[in-house]
Amino acid sequence: MKVGFIGLGNVGSKLAGSLLRNGHDLTVFDLDKDVAQPFLDKGADWAETPKMMAEAVDMVFTCLPSPAACSEVMEAANGVIAGLGPNKFWIEMSTTDANEIRRISELVIGKGAIALEAPVSGGCHRAATGNISIFVGAERSAFEKVLPVLTTLGRRILHTGPIGTASVLKVLTNYLATANLCSLAEALTVAKKTGMDLNTTYEAIRISSGNSFVHETESQVILNGSRDISFTMDLVIKDVGLFDEIAKDHGVPLEISPMILDIFKDGQKRYGPRELSPNIIRRLEDACGVQVLAPGFPAEMVDDEPEEKGAEVFPKGAEVGRL
Repeated sequence: MKVGFIGLGNVGSKLAGSLLRNGHDLTVFDLDKDVAQPFLDKGADWAETPKMMAEAVDMVFTCLPSPAACSEVMEAANGVIAGLGPNKFWIEMSTTDANEIRRISELVIGKGAIALEAPVSGGCHRAATGNISIFVGAERSAFEKVLPVLTTLGRRILHTGPIGTASVLKVLTNYLATANLCSLAEALTVAKKTGMDLNTTYEAIRISSGNSFVHETESQVILNGSRDISFTMDLVIKDVGLFDEIAKDHGVPLEISPMILDIFKDGQKRYGPRELSPNIIRRLEDACGVQVLAPGFPAEMVDDEPEEKGAEVFPKGAEVGRL
């Protein structure tokens, strides 16, 4: 099966790398051909346009920064949809709006092709090793057809239900991670101001009921000072904003989510939209006249687990195939 990948950014480049590393016949496209060169050097093919890619391959993955970018790549005259046909697959791996993914999916289905959404969760360091988690929204029959390819991209593959469900769960989990990041920024700053040793503080949190995936990753790059988790403030605002809109659409009166949006909008205003998201702690550092730093922590996260072939995971209490 020939596979195409569009969008070689922080996450997309890692996912495309897994496809190539696992022996897939890969074609790539990005607005910046320079970022594609390492893939071409390793044997991948280049598509001049998304349309040409869709015509040449069996399965097209997209991993793009916003719903608007996805719409442009899919719906332009030389876009993916123009090159799709019967029995071809489109798999959207971006974090995007559930209603938008449903709308574009209908256009894909109208060409006789099969549409799936497959956003990922777990960080760039896990995407690089093929150990990331993948949520898949699609018909069960479509999910089963693409599962063999997805298991080379991620370790845990969850079928979430029909198109749109994966996008809802993805922004929900990103919201939870962001809420945790904000609370960790406050906790670490308080620890610094009270004179606590920050290495000891990190370890206390890690072995306590306050521990989390975010602490074991983002707290480390905060304390290192790099603040580099390959995710930026503008993307946080997009993702939490999508979560906030879902809540509003369904009449849920949120309290924490609007506060988080205000915090990150202020951070973006102060430090710029492409500032790394863990550096939201800088608002507190500036206010308190301190630097929340400690020795011995890495500048970026590296997945130390060996790559393993992925497998489907099933919801607790659910019957296999009921979704």
